[in-house]
Amino acid sequence: MSTHDLKRSARYRPGIFVQVIIATLAGIALGLFAPQLAHQCRWLTDLFLRLILMIVGPLLFCIVVSGITGAGSLGAVGKLGSRALFYFEAMTTLVLLLSVGAALLLHPGRGMSYTPSPEDAHAVASYAANAHALHGQGITGFILNLIPRSPVAAFAEGNILQILFFAVLLGCCLSRLGEAGAPVTRLIESFSSLFSRMMRVIIATAPLGVFGAVAMTVAEYGLDAINHLAVFVILYFTAIAFFIVFILGGLLALCKINPLHFARYFREEILIVTATTSSDSVLPSIMTKLEAMGISRQVVGLVVPAGYSLNLDALSIYLGFAVVFLAEVTHTPLTLTQILSMLATALITSKGAHGVPGIAIVVLAATLAAAPSIPLSSLVLLIAVDWFSGIARAVGNLAGNCVAPVVLAAWQGALDRERAHKMLGTHNR
Repeated sequence: MSTHDLKRSARYRPGIFVQVIIATLAGIALGLFAPQLAHQCRWLTDLFLRLILMIVGPLLFCIVVSGITGAGSLGAVGKLGSRALFYFEAMTTLVLLLSVGAALLLHPGRGMSYTPSPEDAHAVASYAANAHALHGQGITGFILNLIPRSPVAAFAEGNILQILFFAVLLGCCLSRLGEAGAPVTRLIESFSSLFSRMMRVIIATAPLGVFGAVAMTVAEYGLDAINHLAVFVILYFTAIAFFIVFILGGLLALCKINPLHFARYFREEILIVTATTSSDSVLPSIMTKLEAMGISRQVVGLVVPAGYSLNLDALSIYLGFAVVFLAEVTHTPLTLTQILSMLATALITSKGAHGVPGIAIVVLAATLAAAPSIPLSSLVLLIAVDWFSGIARAVGNLAGNCVAPVVLAAWQGALDRERAHKMLGTHNR
């Protein structure tokens, strides 16, 4: 085959977006017509996610350190950090309040009744144990958990917040060293380029991960698995759609960024997250794209990793709907004091909970501790449809953490709108 033929073959090879769609359709077909074989495809998804977890910690570390050393002023880093924390807290509080208000108006649990059984209590036991640990740590425990026992442990456990803390500390110290720290800074920048190249190779395996996830899920649950809990799932999906279109879309419009072009720019990442229900798998990819569209490396390097633990907007919406839903199906009246207490608990327990197995159910169990009259065993209802809810949670959290850097970059004056318009326009042709 000639060089011309090779180039022509590469030119017509489908992009990652088309590959993911093909993998999704193939996974659905396999799950429906060969469920036993589909169950054996789980390892493909596990392989993809392990590859992502292997590289995400080192890459984020290099990006954050490079962002701080390139800022030139520690005051600028502190200003960005304080604004990011304010934005995260304001956004999660707003969507939590709106979700509770919407649930009280829509009554997602109307017409259903739940009676706890010993089997249900056993089913939620592990979630309750994790919730107790999460709830018991409080604010002081959360602060202490920011500091790794050792840098190696932070990377080994894939703890994003601890890696972020260590990277910020190292970046600040390198900035103070000046010329003496220049060799280390250049080395870290070289590693950043290396890990970015590795990530591009890993992302090429995304269709395999999507295929395995879709095939296994369809085989296990079927296409009609939602059944009588469809109302809750549909309302939650609708709430996430409202949040993305009106709240996040409105913020982008205020920043003079076209929301439709922005969504299309991240279409591959949205498809991957929808299929795998994990936004971790596209974290480095969205950071690269955000930087490419004109957001400063410093803003992307600090805001996106922190947002993955502190800006879980879709999880906040889920908690608001779920608490009202469980109260209604168990016929538990809630006072205003109990509702406010649960909201305050949710704002604390959801922080830094990213990466906890069954995160939504665990955080919800910790939140219910503020209203013990709601039977904890009622969580079994939501466990049954947690995968479906997880699709909306993952996409909603992804959207929130793609928009946050844009808003904060505009606030900081670190958004190159001309470059953003050019990149989004070119990508959407």
